[in-house]
Parts: sequence; structure tokens; C-alpha cells
Amino acid sequence: MKSPPAPTPYTPFSAPVPPARALSEPRRDVSDLPPVERARSQGAARVVLALALGALGLWILHGFLPALAWAVVLAIALGPLYVRLERRFPPGRHNILLPSLAVVAIALVFLAPLAILGVQAAREAHDVAEFVRKAEESGIPAPQFLSHLPYGAAQATAWWNENLGHAQAGSEFLHRFDNDKVIGASRNIGREVVHRAVLFGFSLVALFFLFRDRETVERQALAACNRLFGPRGERVGRQMVASVHGTVDGLVLVGLGEGVILGIVYYFAGVPHPVLLGAFTAVAAMIPFGAALAIAIAALLLVTAGATKAALIVAAAGLVVTFAADHFVRPALIGGTTKLPFLWVLLGILGGVETFGLLGLFLGPAVMAALVLLWREFTEGRDRKA
Repeated sequence: MKSPPAPTPYTPFSAPVPPARALSEPRRDVSDLPPVERARSQGAARVVLALALGALGLWILHGFLPALAWAVVLAIALGPLYVRLERRFPPGRHNILLPSLAVVAIALVFLAPLAILGVQAAREAHDVAEFVRKAEESGIPAPQFLSHLPYGAAQATAWWNENLGHAQAGSEFLHRFDNDKVIGASRNIGREVVHRAVLFGFSLVALFFLFRDRETVERQALAACNRLFGPRGERVGRQMVASVHGTVDGLVLVGLGEGVILGIVYYFAGVPHPVLLGAFTAVAAMIPFGAALAIAIAALLLVTAGATKAALIVAAAGLVVTFAADHFVRPALIGGTTKLPFLWVLLGILGGVETFGLLGLFLGPAVMAALVLLWREFTEGRDRKA
């Protein structure tokens, strides 16, 4: 009688050996997947690649994005005028002359006022140096408006004469400015001016190509909107373009009009440097309620010179002009173009300026117009379905 075979000893590291057939099976590749799964995986890979490349491109161009945005805003705002010029003077085969002339004209529009301000500042530098010299020699005299204050005129004049009216006080006041800090601030200002000049030049270059390839860019933008978002994307894009046009008409043109009218008032009221103050008023008036600051400065200059009645006239004229512009002209231009309530226009402008600076004057209303359009389509679509 044979004895049973001895059992195989168990070890914890023993594992079943896979059959030879499993080892010999080839590894599956993406090309071996079914067509539906392969198309799905390739689509996901393309989306990931596009997002990665887009993020990389934004990171590379992040320093020039404001310049590109300004170029787009200028191209949209001046697009109708450029189309009229293009119809009257058809471009040639290379289409270089008309875009070049348009860009040069735009550059002159921006650079000419800066050149005038620079020349005026150079002229005023002599008066400033003379004021500093007299302040070091005999102190800073008390301004005339202190004696015309309704309350505390004597106390304010006495304090000024005691602290700033003699030579030693004026010298101490002027020597508080550290030379190193002044030099450092001058270097920072110069560096910032150079940086802004480079960005402005890049904006002009981008604007040239936008003008030259206007039809191609418009066609590609509309095709991209339709392909990504359908007809709704095209409507949103057109609404944002309309908001830029309305903002340019309602802010820039109205602000320039306010500056011209109030500059004339400054001239006849005897405000010092009415042209410069009128230009400052035009720039400040592009921001809602910003013209009030310029009007207050003009009135304060007149009060300082002792012309109280003229200051009251300037304040009253400024109040009438700004009230009419902010409550009647701007809502009609911006709201009529974008069909956007003026409250949302105002919030878009103020929020855009706080977030993006001067560029937010145009980006803020454009974003608000797109959001309001999407909200209206969403709510009206629900109502129609109900």
C-alpha cells in the first residue's frame, strides 16, 4: 500500500504563476480602441493641449495684454470711421498705406496734447524755481483767500505767518524733501514713462495689423464664436462691440465736449492756465462725476486769487454742464446703443476703472452688457417655454 504524497509546504511569498497565454498577449494601444472611445480620448487630449497652450501663451504675453486690449478697443471704436475711409480710398494690393496713415494720425492725436503739456510744463519750471528761491529768502507769503474766510480768518493768517511766513520756516519746509528720495522718485517716474511708451508703441503696431487684416479678423472671430457658443456667442460678441461704441460716444466724446465748454468758461472767468485746466477737465470728465474735481480746482484757484464771484460762476456753470451730461446725454448715448440701464453702465465703468485702470472704462461696460444680454435671454427663454 503506497503512502500519500507529502503536501507542498505553504510559503507567504508564493504567488500563482500566470499562464503563458496571458504573458504572450500584446499590449493594447490607443489605435486598438473602438472608434467611439478613440475619438473621445483624442478630443479630451486636444482640449487639454489647447488649454495648456492657451495658458502658456497668456503667461508669455501677460505684460503686453493691456497693450493688446487697447489696440482692440481702438480698432472697435474707430472701426466705422476706418471703413468709411476704406470705401473712399480703396486699399491697394498690399494694403499698407491706409493703415499706416490711420495709425500715425491716432498717434498724433495722443502725442500732440502730451507735447503741448510738456512745453507748458517747461515754461512753468522757471516760475516754480523763482517761487522756491523767494520762499527760501523771505518765506512763503500767506495766500489772499485766508483773509476772506468767513470764520477764523485772523487765526489762520497768524498761524501761516508764524509757521511759513518767515525765511527760516520756508527754508525748513523746502529742505524736508530728501534729495535721495526725490532722485529715486524721478528714476521711478522715468522708468514708468519708458515702460508706458513701449506699451503704447506695441499698441500702435497691433492696431496697424488689426486695420490691415480687419476683414479676416472679423470673419475668424465670428466663426470662432459660432463654433464655440453657437448663435448666442455671436450675439454676445456683437453686444460687447456695441457697448464699446456706446462707451466711446458717451464717455470720450461727451468728456471732450465738457472740457471744451468748461475751458471757455475758465477763460472768461480768469482761471489761470485755462487750456491746461480744460484739458484736465476733459480727461476727468470721461469718468462719471470726475469733472467735479477739475471744477473744484478751478474754483479754488479763483478763490485763492480773491475772485469769489468768478469762482461761484465757474462752480454753477460746471454743475449745470456735468448734470446735463451725466443725466441726459450719456444715458441716451450709452443706453441707447447697448440697451443697457444706466445703473449697470455706471457700475461697469466704476468697477472697471477700479479693477483695470483707464482700460476699465471700456471693458467694464462691455462685460456688463454681455451679462445683461445673457440674463435677458435666459429669463425670456424660460418665459417662452412656460
